[in-house]
Amino acid sequence: MADSPTVWGVHMGRHVGSRPVEEGYVAIGWQELGDIRKIEGGREGLKEALLRVIPGETERAAQIHAGVLHRFINEIRPGDIVVYPSKHDRMVNIGKFSGEPEYPADDPDKYPIRRPVEWLGHFPRSGFSQSALNEIGSAVTLFRVKRHRDEFLAKIGLVSSPAAVSDDDEETDDETATISVSRQAEETTTDFVVRRIMTLLNGHQFEELVAHVLECLGYTARVTQKAGDGGVDVIAHMDALGFQPPIVKVQCKRVTSQIGGPAVNQLLGTLGEGEYGLFVCLGSYSGQAKELERNRAKLRLVDGEGFVEMILDNYASLSPRYRSIIPLKHIYVPDIGDKL
Repeated sequence: MADSPTVWGVHMGRHVGSRPVEEGYVAIGWQELGDIRKIEGGREGLKEALLRVIPGETERAAQIHAGVLHRFINEIRPGDIVVYPSKHDRMVNIGKFSGEPEYPADDPDKYPIRRPVEWLGHFPRSGFSQSALNEIGSAVTLFRVKRHRDEFLAKIGLVSSPAAVSDDDEETDDETATISVSRQAEETTTDFVVRRIMTLLNGHQFEELVAHVLECLGYTARVTQKAGDGGVDVIAHMDALGFQPPIVKVQCKRVTSQIGGPAVNQLLGTLGEGEYGLFVCLGSYSGQAKELERNRAKLRLVDGEGFVEMILDNYASLSPRYRSIIPLKHIYVPDIGDKL
């Protein structure tokens, strides 16, 4: 029905970067399989092909993966909605499928089978309920979004009042379920830390937290005066008095949105001889901003996920104040990697 579109979720892995959003597509599959549209025999044919070309693939895993590939080719329809949580910038991208499957044979990415997408919106993860984020942290590459379907549709104006709907989970095997638990544990922790910072700290307090984390890394750091700082919020250095280079000038943005090139250029404009620039935010950076980082040896950009990693790596050294704001405990999860 036109007023009740099917909503699909897709995972494409961290390495894909911004290409799917910039070029308007989502993609799955294995390069070793080639053009899966030409594999005969439906799900069974895809399963046999997977068992032939993927080392260590089990019968059960091949059956599930074949089902995913078959659905991507045969069940998705133009006009269906897709939710793509991109790992590289921690955004939730929502779009509409706009065409049939394609196979760009010369594409270097790991996932060669594409479907074109018209992207309708890109939203920070902080704008969704944790339960909805858990649902799109599904264990498989392609899945139906059911329980929180309306929450995602509301973001693009297709429904007015989100309502959670219970439904059965996708069928998974033990290994797939284990990967899902590991993935959700990591993503939920990052979401939790970002939410706590956004809820309990204002902008100036975020600058103080950044300075404290730098001190945990061995720097001496101080927060600048609020007025007339020229875009520099924290100054850090290795010697106690701050006379000896290198001096690190830090700009802090307590936002979960994307930081563009102009903001990064503002920081670059403050740097003198022997000075380095560090930009810290809770969101992500535009392609222009990342290009500045690639071309400037004295510039580093730390996004939300990177800053949370810094906190986790130095959690034992944090002051009791910050450990109470961000209460965590150490656990172990399976380190299986992003296999699906």
